[in-house]
Amino acid sequence: MINLLTHTAKFEVNGIVKRIVLALGGNALGHTPQEQLALVKKTAGAIADLVEDGYEIVIGHGNGPQIGAVQLAMDFAAAHGAKTPYMPLPECGAMSQGYIGYHLQQAIAFQLQSRGIAGHAVSVITQVAVDKNDRAFQTPAKPIGMFYTRQEAQRMEKEQGFVFMEDAGRGYRRVVASPEPVSIVELPVIKQLVDLKNIVITVGGGGIPVIETEHGYRGIAAVIDKDKSCARLARDLKADMLMILTAVEKVCIHYKRENQQELDSMTVPQAKAYIEQGHFAPGSMLPKVEACLSFVEQTANGVAVITSLDCAKEALLGKTGTKITKA
Repeated sequence: MINLLTHTAKFEVNGIVKRIVLALGGNALGHTPQEQLALVKKTAGAIADLVEDGYEIVIGHGNGPQIGAVQLAMDFAAAHGAKTPYMPLPECGAMSQGYIGYHLQQAIAFQLQSRGIAGHAVSVITQVAVDKNDRAFQTPAKPIGMFYTRQEAQRMEKEQGFVFMEDAGRGYRRVVASPEPVSIVELPVIKQLVDLKNIVITVGGGGIPVIETEHGYRGIAAVIDKDKSCARLARDLKADMLMILTAVEKVCIHYKRENQQELDSMTVPQAKAYIEQGHFAPGSMLPKVEACLSFVEQTANGVAVITSLDCAKEALLGKTGTKITKA
């Protein structure tokens, strides 16, 4: 079992790290419900270790494989003449939030109970407001769902108004916008739950994108980057640390080249310089670094860390991972 934290001397803020927002990658949760059930047991043990040491933990997570599976099932049924009603993307996002949260709640509750720790894990189906005028809506580029032939894509564009792009010779995929998160609709409730020492699972998949109308919020077909939503959440909750858990141990420059260099730390100016030099790939490491920068720049003493789940404990001890600070 992974123990994420036993000491935090290398990452203390005024002597202690108290509130940590963990951003879990969707791929770290598996690609099927069965695989996810096995993986969350390990993750839950790590989270319980943190709670046992007195830390307030808030969990954000990705949902790429999960919402993909939901969307694929809906698309497949529709493509083969099933009478299953069409399920819009916001509703698919809500479904994925629900079943990922259910698995995490169950596994974390077992860990807490087995250790005699008082407390609860709770999931909040979370909406994240976006700006309807966000420029991302002018150039949708985030692929979702299954692959289609050109003829199928053209038919769906005509019938349903979707936008498709050819994907590396493998067929055509629907693309949607990836707007910036503006505000977390359920933030007051999330804050109350955290203040009451609950482990809150929220902004799943970046949150369900919504826009504000005269009749209230309305879901919109888009995908918000979960790391950016977790950074927004960490700022709003005045967290001491944002930790983004991904597939690599450290952030690298000159990635996959002969002169690849792993980074132990970055200041805000250094990270911005690396971004300008094109070291971080869009859709991969770039949004993670940008999320860390937004958190660090807009908090007084916030620290951000990027590492893998397996290396999280060592990263918190200052032995690995990439730490991002103001200076």
